[in-house]
Amino acid sequence: MTGSKTNTMSREEVLAAIRNLPESANFVWDGIDEDDRPATKEELLAGIVAMETRRGRPSGSDKTQIALRVDNSVLEAFRATGKGWQTRMNDALKEWLKEHAA
Repeated sequence: MTGSKTNTMSREEVLAAIRNLPESANFVWDGIDEDDRPATKEELLAGIVAMETRRGRPSGSDKTQIALRVDNSVLEAFRATGKGWQTRMNDALKEWLKEHAA
């Protein structure tokens, strides 16, 4: 490859070399740029908890995921409205139910 340095080490040799690095070779923060500061254990754990709580529907949601076939033209029209098109489609269905209540 042009512009690339080739490495004669095998994958296993590279992994072994990385495992054998002394702890003193780890990243050391210079104390100047806060964006470069490594996260503390507490910050990492808080980030993991935050990511886990954001997955899926919020607790207490009264929505059910389904598979629904709609005309391509209908789908394209809602998607063309941008982010949040599923919510707008749901609102349109709710409005239809109000107007056509039995």
